[in-house]
Amino acid sequence: MSYQIREMTIDDYEDIIKMFRETPGISVREADSRDATRVYLQRNPGLSFVAVADARIVGCVMSGHDGRRGYLQHLVVKPEYRKQGIGVGLFTACLDALQKIGIYKTHIFVLKTNETGNNFWRNQGWFLRDEINMYSYNRSENTNA
Repeated sequence: MSYQIREMTIDDYEDIIKMFRETPGISVREADSRDATRVYLQRNPGLSFVAVADARIVGCVMSGHDGRRGYLQHLVVKPEYRKQGIGVGLFTACLDALQKIGIYKTHIFVLKTNETGNNFWRNQGWFLRDEINMYSYNRSENTNA
């Protein structure tokens, strides 16, 4: 099976949000709205990608940065296309694009309950950070922000 990786555009939104909703371990929040996604892609041009096979989107990953560190968001590959190198191809495209703009260290947040995701990252040589705590603060009245 062959696939191609290309830059994600806002025109891909309906396909990717459907994948997010269908994928266990992926949380869809207000921050994943079409408008928020458009802003994210504009703020981080050339850093998010989709995988296309059989003339349809079968995987995606979004990435951005804060000027020092890169952050991956929502690496998803449809179950029937897994174990074919698509996930690795997607995150490698992000790491390559981030490196071109001088970002060499990248993080991803994975829900503790997402066993598939945690196993994937561990098997790719990413390491679990247990020396830090992550805290969040939500100024929105929407608890799903």
